[in-house]
Amino acid sequence: MPADLDPRLLSMLVCPVTKGPLEYDREAQELRSPRAHLAFPIRDGIPIMLPEEARPLTD
Repeated sequence: MPADLDPRLLSMLVCPVTKGPLEYDREAQELRSPRAHLAFPIRDGIPIMLPEEARPLTD
């Protein structure tokens, strides 16, 4: 079962590409940037905020 991301941490994080807000997907364990169309993985409870580690979001 995926762990929840600390809401305080989520409120401080922004997309490294657009500096815009992120959306937390608990099931997929990733942070999504709608503006950049990227999803950043969360591994062992740690958000990996490197653009080269992100996967592209598809519509």
